[in-house]
Amino acid sequence: MLEDENIGEFNEKLIEEILEAYPAKSKKKRAKHLTTAKVTEAGEEGEAAGTDCSVKSNIKSLPGVMTIRGCAYAGSKGVVWGPIKDMVHISHGPVGCGQYSWAQRRNYYVGTTGIDTFVTMQFTSDFQERDIVFGGDKKLEKILDEIKVLFPLANGVTVQSECPIGLIGDDIEAVARKKAKEHETTVVPVRCEGFRGVSQSLGHHLANDSIRDWVLEPASKADDFEPTPYDINVIGDYNIGGDAWASRHLLEEIGLHVIGSWAGDTTLAEMERAPKAKLNLIHCYRSMNYICRHMEEKYGVPWKEFNFFGPSQIAKSLRAIADMFDDTIRENAEKAIAKYQPLADAVIAKYRPRLEGKKVMLYVGGLRPRHVITAYEDLGMEVVGTGYEFAHGDDYKRTGGYVKDGTLIYDDITGYEMEKFIERKRPDLVGSGIKEKYPVQKMGIPFRQMHSWDYSGPYHAYDGFAIFARDMDLAINNPVWGLFDAPWGEAA
Repeated sequence: MLEDENIGEFNEKLIEEILEAYPAKSKKKRAKHLTTAKVTEAGEEGEAAGTDCSVKSNIKSLPGVMTIRGCAYAGSKGVVWGPIKDMVHISHGPVGCGQYSWAQRRNYYVGTTGIDTFVTMQFTSDFQERDIVFGGDKKLEKILDEIKVLFPLANGVTVQSECPIGLIGDDIEAVARKKAKEHETTVVPVRCEGFRGVSQSLGHHLANDSIRDWVLEPASKADDFEPTPYDINVIGDYNIGGDAWASRHLLEEIGLHVIGSWAGDTTLAEMERAPKAKLNLIHCYRSMNYICRHMEEKYGVPWKEFNFFGPSQIAKSLRAIADMFDDTIRENAEKAIAKYQPLADAVIAKYRPRLEGKKVMLYVGGLRPRHVITAYEDLGMEVVGTGYEFAHGDDYKRTGGYVKDGTLIYDDITGYEMEKFIERKRPDLVGSGIKEKYPVQKMGIPFRQMHSWDYSGPYHAYDGFAIFARDMDLAINNPVWGLFDAPWGEAA
């Protein structure tokens, strides 16, 4: 079967072909998670025309299927809480989970590690068999006492519970209240046992709820904070490779005052004063929309999603953000766009001739399966398939604004499905995570790690776009790919 002009029809047939390998029951279930983007017409009741990317999502993966998802602990400790730099984050349970999550994300920060910042350190209660039998509450109390002595400049502690904690019923909340009172500090218990929920997505939600209940709800410690009309929070930007710094620089250049940047290079104090902001800008919608909604409902702080990947979306987002403020900010936004457009034009002039027409397949978490699409398009590239590891229905609804009719859409893709899609679509580049990197490269396909930028970055804002373009060119046009054949190119 060769791909013809009707891309949507080709992709529908491709999905049917791949599903035939499954037993009937599995085929029926997986069919709900694979589709193509379809352009919809305006409805009779005022519904706007758009692109429908609806698939079944946020459902437990099939047993025996090699899912690429993480667990609730990963979503809380590894994503939301882990980058808070002036707090110690205890992996409460056996050492393995803490070791796996230790420094795995490139959450850049400013500070002295072990003195006033602790992001790349591992703290674990190292559960043993006797702790499972007799409980770990006393051990947790001792650990909190030791942290108070050894790290006096730590402004708080979180307790990230692993699976055994939920199974044996340790009362980490009681320990947190007791030690917070004794030490006169913030201690946050997080019920993020890995077995809870469908994926790491529930861990995000649980972490947001713990911020709400144990950080924002208590009396604010930021009473001496002097507000301005331009105070904003950047939410859900984890400073991968310096992304949050790039975003913050651009936002402050147009006259906004970033009082908090969650969770990359941020502090407990920034979280505590968050409700005093005039606007929450959310980058990773999936991981932190919950706390944004809470702050809007309780404190009246509006929130807005933004996208700083690629010049077309940067300009669009800057104008939308400026419209939330006054003419001064609007004028500054236009000045910034005009200032940096020559840089963007130079990057496009250099790299677009080398990347024009190249096809990309994406499979990532959070926001990237949709937000980076237009950055590729700015370089003349085409995204032929995209999907999420742990998305909800509203993520796929938002994806409709970025993809073209007929684009492959897949949710919680299996290893088999991904391999077959790559084999039949034959993209020029795959953007996904570390677990997919090496199998894809063995297929002879260039790959970029789109969770942590393959040790590069930042990719946000105008300077980041130059790095993004360079990295895509380095991947696709690397001469190594001409030295061996993909499996389908080898002689029988």
